[in-house]
Amino acid sequence: MNPALTRALTLGAGLLLVTSPLAAASALASSSDTPPRPAAQAAPRPALHAKTTVNSVRSWQQFRVHGTDRHLRAGTRVTLQQLQHNKWVSLPAQMNTSHTHTYNLRVMLGMKGVNKLRVIGGGATSNVVQINVR
Repeated sequence: MNPALTRALTLGAGLLLVTSPLAAASALASSSDTPPRPAAQAAPRPALHAKTTVNSVRSWQQFRVHGTDRHLRAGTRVTLQQLQHNKWVSLPAQMNTSHTHTYNLRVMLGMKGVNKLRVIGGGATSNVVQINVR
């Protein structure tokens, strides 16, 4: 066999032997020696909480729906919704949340009976509040 070819094969085999154990050792070290990373923290979910100032009003009497928000930027637009025929309908009562994370909406309803209301905004939906309109 040609001495140059023999030397090339020997060097190639030597490099293969040298790199193979290092590659295997580094692969084993990376999979077993490093502690698992904690899962990335998900951003907290935005939330709204709603209350009414009264439980019962006359038709077209003004009352307020007020509440707080969590994990929303100050100035986020919130909108009042009313359940009408099993569908949530946005009412023309909107405002931006304050820097103290509160809102205060003036409302007048004409639909007599028990009305269900909620506040939405910034990807959050509040609890449902009920008010009786006489």
